[in-house]
Amino acid sequence: MAEISISNSEWDRLKLKVKRKYNHLNDEDLAYQEGQEEELITRLMNRIKRSREYVVFTLKKGLVNIDTNRL
Repeated sequence: MAEISISNSEWDRLKLKVKRKYNHLNDEDLAYQEGQEEELITRLMNRIKRSREYVVFTLKKGLVNIDTNRL
């Protein structure tokens, strides 16, 4: 079970932040459907070569400040 829950509407906004920070990620890397947090985390871990904790922290940080451009 993933430590984070992301709705599709939240992901639309969060995806822009993630893509801005990691511009080498493509749409396939950032593909997400609600309830597939585990797959997203694993895919991002592999693509940005960071730990699970870092990926989850980054996504949570983006969700907390969803109305800003900061990640």
